[in-house]
Amino acid sequence: MSFSNLDLVNEGDGFPYYQADPDLYTASISTYYELRVEGHDYPLGYMLPSVAEVFRDVPSWNLNDEERILTLNGGDTQEERSQRIEHTLLALKETGHFKVLDKWRNELYAVYGKNKELLFNVERSASPLFGVVTYGAHLTAYVRTKEGELKIWVPRRARTKQTYGGMLDNAVAGGIASGERPFESLVRECGEEASLPEDLVRRKAMAVGTVTYFYIRKANAGGETNLMQPECQYVYDLELPEDTIPKPGDDEVDEFYLWSVSEVQEAMAKGEFKPNCALVMLDFFIRHGIVTSENERDYIEIVSRLHRRLEFPTL
Repeated sequence: MSFSNLDLVNEGDGFPYYQADPDLYTASISTYYELRVEGHDYPLGYMLPSVAEVFRDVPSWNLNDEERILTLNGGDTQEERSQRIEHTLLALKETGHFKVLDKWRNELYAVYGKNKELLFNVERSASPLFGVVTYGAHLTAYVRTKEGELKIWVPRRARTKQTYGGMLDNAVAGGIASGERPFESLVRECGEEASLPEDLVRRKAMAVGTVTYFYIRKANAGGETNLMQPECQYVYDLELPEDTIPKPGDDEVDEFYLWSVSEVQEAMAKGEFKPNCALVMLDFFIRHGIVTSENERDYIEIVSRLHRRLEFPTL
């Protein structure tokens, strides 16, 4: 099977898109529960009914079936809200209720309100249960040969990883922990995943915008399927000298390849890239004039979907 560019977008941005099908979008959101916190009358995420049901009669939580809303009650500060959420999640982890919690990371993700205030922090592995927006930093590293050819560094994820093992990735990619600036997250990940010198990254990495999408988790994501995962990725480009070679700095990556554009596109068409990394690579191709309105019939929809407006508050 060969994936078109739009197929890749549909894979990584699987939540119904209002502009494409308003009726499907409306029907879909009516089947979910909204996550809210007391005192804030707007959703922070969408939850599967089967997940929301687990919170019924749990202290600090109120499940309203008529309005399909799960509300975190109490807690006037982000610290108090975060503690209540952590207490609940640790209890669920102990009972083995959700498989995603088996991959507990001891890393906190931030959840923001409409005024960009930090409402609470949540354990990274639990964020898909609540369907809240999470953030990451992705970098495409490339070189221009003496002949002027553009080549791209592509890592293969370790085959032992529980999530997307053996799939292709962006040169550097990682989640942004609560309180961490996107660029500082990128610098850290560049050292850990690709052994790139910090001074080089700080001097030459260029911020080129964001990619936003609404992913629906599948089996290769690990844990429960169909959990909702809206994400915002801060995207960077880094042109490397030909003699600078990324090398795995931890057990996250097996090896790096230096591929031509056509080789990367072939691997994308085969579905070898992790879904969100295929989206970031598409964004790179669009920005560098490789994918254009002249050679891609679905260009307008693809560009729109790579920068879709998420349903929940973001930074």
